[in-house]
Amino acid sequence: MSKRNPVYDFKWCPGCGDFGVKRAIEGALVERSAALSESIEQTAIVAGIGCSGNLVHLQEGPQPFGIHGIHGRTLPIAYGLKSSRPDMNVLIVSGDGDFLSIGAEHIGPQAKRNLDVTVVIMDNGVYGLTKGQASPTTELEVVTSTTPYGKLDDPMSPLETYLAAGVGWLASSMSTQVKALQQLIVDAMAHPGFSIVHVQSPCTTYNDTYAALKGNEKEGIEPMAFPVPEDHDPADLESAYRLARGGRIPIGMVYERPNSVPAHERLRLAQERTGSQEKSVEELFAAMAI
Repeated sequence: MSKRNPVYDFKWCPGCGDFGVKRAIEGALVERSAALSESIEQTAIVAGIGCSGNLVHLQEGPQPFGIHGIHGRTLPIAYGLKSSRPDMNVLIVSGDGDFLSIGAEHIGPQAKRNLDVTVVIMDNGVYGLTKGQASPTTELEVVTSTTPYGKLDDPMSPLETYLAAGVGWLASSMSTQVKALQQLIVDAMAHPGFSIVHVQSPCTTYNDTYAALKGNEKEGIEPMAFPVPEDHDPADLESAYRLARGGRIPIGMVYERPNSVPAHERLRLAQERTGSQEKSVEELFAAMAI
């Protein structure tokens, strides 16, 4: 990174889960590019603020386009990009603090539009870049620099939040399972519509949850993470809700709405149906003139 960009040197802490996510995304983009015979530049990565946002600067190998946006606004930026260039593959990278706090208000509208983008969330349960403050997914009563008496509000349930907002494709993964995560990201990008891959990506400095996620059978500690049961039907929304509300973290495919029609295709079909033509910028301004 320093050789490519000597002015800015973006770093993650040793052992950070985001390294695994980075590798999975790089592999997924190469796999997608080869399968579709298109260049990596056909993809644009939109990043938010936080440790996860640095991923847009750290891609190795062939480089996709990248936008390092502002806090909580990855979805509006991606909406503008995808609306103007529906041929582009748009991938959002964000964290629990960026996407689920100030950014949470944008999830519902884009899910209802079925914006054709893929979102990869790196959830470490804390604001890591700004030195360990409590985030929406920090557990109740955890002491942080902003919660000296322990966190007083219940943690957000990301998977349940996404399903309630109307997200049509949802998977859950861990940063340690790079190959499986890579395949989920490939599948998410192939889905015609709004897709989310929510990744447990522990922060080794401020919220190291590796041991809790893995568990310890010898000590009788049940792992927080568990594989999605083989008999789970991803097309069954009620079954997906049961996984999301189970109190533990399912790993695998959670939900896929059948017969998904993305936003840009809805627009095209509506234009065909009504026979309307897209107006130029000049015509739009003229229509608003007083």
